[in-house]
Amino acid sequence: MKVLVAEDDPDIQVILKMVLVRLGKCEVAITFQGDQVLPMAKEHHPGLILLDVMLPEMSGFEICKVLKADPETRSIPVIFLTARSMPTEIQEAMTLGALAYLAKPFDPMTLVAQINQILKPLGTSIGA
Repeated sequence: MKVLVAEDDPDIQVILKMVLVRLGKCEVAITFQGDQVLPMAKEHHPGLILLDVMLPEMSGFEICKVLKADPETRSIPVIFLTARSMPTEIQEAMTLGALAYLAKPFDPMTLVAQINQILKPLGTSIGA
């Protein structure tokens, strides 16, 4: 599965790429710019987008709204992975169409299992 990661912290980018490639058996595309997510989603056709809330140029909430409004990207599952964990932010993400909201810091060893638990109702998974 192809996964698009929108994350502006270089250390977290490295960890996510390592976990998703090694444990998740995924192809990974990464951007740190919020305004690059939609064009990259259209180019790479990912099976999943991991989205931070705080990104340069566009917030994760704005990105999710744009993704879900575009017929070409509407069906791509979005999981927020962010340090922002106020109940109002979680509610906003879910209202915008995100599948889940995972908090940082995260445990790299359990991330694939968490993602698969979230993707299970869709009949898909990573790492298989």
